[in-house]
Amino acid sequence: MPVSFESVRQMALALDNVTEGTSYGTPAFKVGGKLFARLHQDGESLIIRMDFNQREDLLALDPDAYYITDHYIDHEWMHVRLSRVQPNTLRELIGLAWSARAAKKLRASRGK
Repeated sequence: MPVSFESVRQMALALDNVTEGTSYGTPAFKVGGKLFARLHQDGESLIIRMDFNQREDLLALDPDAYYITDHYIDHEWMHVRLSRVQPNTLRELIGLAWSARAAKKLRASRGK
């Protein structure tokens, strides 16, 4: 069953200090003003912040769920097909993306 964007919204907004706005004309989520996830223009994929090593592992693990375009080859971002990813996995990925962009003090408070 595909993950809806409303589910993505709920997952992202459940994290500390997250604001919803837009990026490239699509809904986007930021922490402390830093983008960590946004809906792709196709309306079917989420573009999410992911470090190169994690991204490489995920791309190898499930290329049907995770992919990149030429635009993102040199950037720590990847696409997640909402129709192919499991909700719990996506929740973890959104948490990782949030953590990568959140201030150290905010990340420390999340662990409490």
